[in-house]
Amino acid sequence: MSSNSVWTPKQNKDFEDALATYDRDTPDRWQNLARAVGGKSVEDVKQHYQKLVRDIDHIESGKVPVPNYKDINSKYNKMAEFQEQRMKYMKLQ
Repeated sequence: MSSNSVWTPKQNKDFEDALATYDRDTPDRWQNLARAVGGKSVEDVKQHYQKLVRDIDHIESGKVPVPNYKDINSKYNKMAEFQEQRMKYMKLQ
């Protein structure tokens, strides 16, 4: 099932959750990711993953400025820390 390039917030969240579940060594990883997201083909999921990897590379190389979370209240600090840990768990950092 192929779809357009628009991803809903729910699909993005499901994609991130599935990445944490199905790491690089998981057999049929791309099929599992597509099934977990719903409404996207294996090719859609692979392309979305490549965009994510490029975004992370740009952030890590300094091409995208990272906000100074120290100036934001602690709720947002905790959210940033959670996202950082999540990225490490997904083996993207």
